[in-house]
Amino acid sequence: MEEWILVVDDDSNNLKTASHILLKNQMRASCVHSGAEALRFLEGGRTPDLILLDIHMPEMDGFETLARIRSNEKTVHIPVVFLTADEDAGSETRGLEAGAVDFIKKPFVPEVLMTRVRRIVELARLRDNLADQVREKTAEVIAQQEKLKRLNVQIVMTLSSTVDAKDKYTNGHAMRVAEYSKEIAKRAGLSDEKAESIYLIGLLHDVGKIGIPDSIINKESELDDEEYELTKQHPELGWHILQNIPEFPELAIGAHWHHERFDGKGYPDGIAGMDIPEEARIIAVADSYDAMTSRRSYRDVLPQKVAREEIEKGIGTQFDPVYAKIMLQMIDEDKDYHMRQK
Repeated sequence: MEEWILVVDDDSNNLKTASHILLKNQMRASCVHSGAEALRFLEGGRTPDLILLDIHMPEMDGFETLARIRSNEKTVHIPVVFLTADEDAGSETRGLEAGAVDFIKKPFVPEVLMTRVRRIVELARLRDNLADQVREKTAEVIAQQEKLKRLNVQIVMTLSSTVDAKDKYTNGHAMRVAEYSKEIAKRAGLSDEKAESIYLIGLLHDVGKIGIPDSIINKESELDDEEYELTKQHPELGWHILQNIPEFPELAIGAHWHHERFDGKGYPDGIAGMDIPEEARIIAVADSYDAMTSRRSYRDVLPQKVAREEIEKGIGTQFDPVYAKIMLQMIDEDKDYHMRQK
C-alpha cells in the first residue's frame, strides 16, 4: 500500500524538498502552503496517512492548525509531525501537549525524515488495526459474556513490543511490568479475569512513549530538566492513544496514571490514595521495581537489596501499602534474583 503524506509549509523550497524525498521513497506526497489550505484539503474527505506540519506560518500557525485538526472527529486520528528549525524545548512540549506525535528538524536530512515517517505511519496503522480488531473481538465477547478471554492478546503484545523496542536499554520492560502486575493482582486476591485485565493494561502502560523523540529515550546520560519534562508527557499521550478503543477503556488506565503517587505528589494529575485507579496503583509498584532492575545507559541493574529498600521506603508515600508489601514478598521469595532484566 502506497503511503500518502500531506506536507504543510509556507516555504515552497521546503515543500519541494520534502516532496522529492517522499516520492523518491515510493510515497505519495500532497503539498499545501498554509494551515487554511490544509484544512480545506482535509474537509474534502481526503485522509492522508500522516501530516507533516510547519510550526511557523503566517495567519494560521502550526499549533492552531493542529488544534483544528484535532477538533474534527474525521481528522482527529491522523498522526501529525511538526516541522521546525527551532531548538526550543518549549515548542516541543507545547506540540506534544497539543497532540503532535514527533518533531522533524529543518533543513531535512533525507534518512532522518524517512525513518521518522515510516515509523510513525507503521505505528499509526498498528494502532488502527488494534482498534479494529479489538472492536471485532469485543462484539463476540459481549455476546458470550467473555470479554477479556476473547480479546486478541497478540495484538496488544505486538503494539507493546513495538513501543518497547524504542528503548534499546530496557527492551522487555513492558512484558516484565505486566507479569509483575498480574502476580501482584493474584496475590492480592483479585479475580483471574481482573488479573488478566491488569496484565494487558501493564503491557501498554508506556504506549505514550511513541510520542517521545528517540533521541531522548535513548540518551546516553541522565536527562536534563527540559528533557525530563518532555518524557513526563507520555502518560497523557498514552491516554490519548488508548482512549480511542472504547470497547476496552481500562487499557488507558495504566498509561494515564502509572506515575501518580499514593501521597498525591505524582503526575500528570496529582491524584492520591484510593482516587488513583487500582490498576494504576498496582502497575506503579511493578513499573518502579523494573525501572530499578533494568539497565540504563548510565548504570547497570541495581542490586536486589537496593531495589527492595526503595520499594520499602516508598510504602504509603510513593506506593499503595498493600501492593508495595506484596512486591516485597515477591522480592524476598526471589532468592536467586531472577526478577530483573537479563
